[in-house]
Formats: sequence, C-alpha cells, structure tokens
Amino acid sequence: MKTYDWSRTRIYLAGSLALAAAISGCGSSGGARSAPGALSPAASAQPVQTALPPVPKSSAPAGAAGAAAWAKWKLQPMQPAPPAPADKPVKLTKTGAVPVISAIPTTDKVVFVTIDDGAEKDPKFIEMMNDLKVPITMFLMDDAIKNDYGYFKPLQAQGNLIQNHTLHHPAMSTKSAEQQKTEVCGDQQVLTQQYGAAPFLFRPPYGDGAHTPTLNTAVQQCGPRAVVLWHETMQIHDMQYQTGDKKLKPGDIILAHFRGPKDLKGETMTEMFGELLSRIQEQGFSVARLEDYIQPPA
Repeated sequence: MKTYDWSRTRIYLAGSLALAAAISGCGSSGGARSAPGALSPAASAQPVQTALPPVPKSSAPAGAAGAAAWAKWKLQPMQPAPPAPADKPVKLTKTGAVPVISAIPTTDKVVFVTIDDGAEKDPKFIEMMNDLKVPITMFLMDDAIKNDYGYFKPLQAQGNLIQNHTLHHPAMSTKSAEQQKTEVCGDQQVLTQQYGAAPFLFRPPYGDGAHTPTLNTAVQQCGPRAVVLWHETMQIHDMQYQTGDKKLKPGDIILAHFRGPKDLKGETMTEMFGELLSRIQEQGFSVARLEDYIQPPA
C-alpha cells in the first residue's frame, strides 16, 4: 500500500486501520443522531447509478457578491477566489482503491467549505447563499434530509454539489462489510434519484473507518471515487484545528454542519456561517469550490 504526500495533503489508499484521534467528527456541536439502520434487501440489491455529473460552472467568481449583499448579513466583502485551475490538481480514476483526501495540493490562497448531514433547513441560509455566492459542498445523509429533500435543491441550483454521507450516520468501523456497503450504496441511490446526479465524493461519519480496506471497498462498489476528510471544523464562533499552529493553509478543507439554534446555543445557521466566513477572511483566504479542484473520471 502506498501513501502519497502531496505537499501537506496526504492521500491514503486503503490501509491504515486506525483513525487519528485528533479528527473531530460530525455532531461536534452536540446534535443528536439517528440510530443506525439498513436498507431492505430489495432496496440494497437495486443497481446504483455511478455516472459522474459534470461540475457546474459558477456564474461569478466565488465570493463575487456586491458589497451591499455582504452588508445585509453584517459581513465584510470577501475577496473572490481565483479562477478554477484548468489542470485540476486531484485527478480521480474509474477503478481501483479510492484516495482519502483532507486537503487539496494548491498554492492558491483558498480553502474549501463543506457542510454535512442536513438536519437544519433554515430558509434564511438559502437566501444568504444566493446573496453571497460563496461555494459549498454538501455531504448529505438520508436520515437528516428525507423529511424535505426539496430544501437542498435551490442550493444545488446555485452550483453547490451534493455528495454522499451514508444513510443513517453510523460509525462505519463498527459495521460489517455488507452493512457499510448498504450505508454507502443506499445514500448513493437516494441522492442520485432526488438530485439527478451521482455523487463522486464520500465522507464517512466522524471520519471513522476512512483508512480501512473494508470501507474503501464499499466506496468503490457504490460509485464515489474519493473519500474526503478535513483539516478544520467550524464550531459556533471559531474553528478547531488539527495542526498545532492553528492556522489555515492553502487547500484546506473545512467541515461545518447544517445546524440550528438547538445545537448552536441559540445561534442560527446564518450566524454560524457568517462567523466561519469571518474566520476565513481574517487569515486572508478566499473560498473556492472543492469540485473545481478535483477531476472526476472521464
């Protein structure tokens, strides 16, 4: 098994049997979780669409909203991200073990914002995203979104891609190989059917099992072509860092969650997201679209 060190980014093929304890997982802000479950045998046996969607082209550079739009949300305008690279630094393959990615190898002073689960469905957040035009990647879990699949379609229409985060949010290393496959393939089916595009990225709940051969095999069988982790997690007012210097670096992937006042000590999703953007700006970074730096298999 080989480990490729791309600058600070390490892309691991299936191998390491333990997840670093420093990785904080989904639910770090205290949200409750649904009990793990499984698809019925009939549902899990259905074929999974694995065709990869084209990455949408944004209508404006990331962060290119007008000053008035930022002022509406009590924020300073963010510097737009540079144009997406023509030669994407991460190139995925159709077959074989999938890489595990926690950052993108780039010298662009950009970071990538990913938002998990989908429990909170605040219409004000859709309005905020439409105003600010800051790109996100959504890793959605069926248990959290099945009461309102439609909420995420306006966000998708803005050019934000939807990726796989399991059906029920279990700690994957506690599940059998077949159960892991059911979790990944089941969510792949649901998201493909509901949103018209098959996810090509997968994030395991809590980051658990990310480096195990069992999970890597399940991901391969279900369609996604990379496992995506993170370097920072957004809490209510600030970020938690996996590095001792507590600084963002070019290409970092940041983890946030669809959360509301119940889990954010009274704050809203838009307030939390505004805090996140402010923390990014304070360090002189812009937000780029993760999929603009990743090349799906042709």
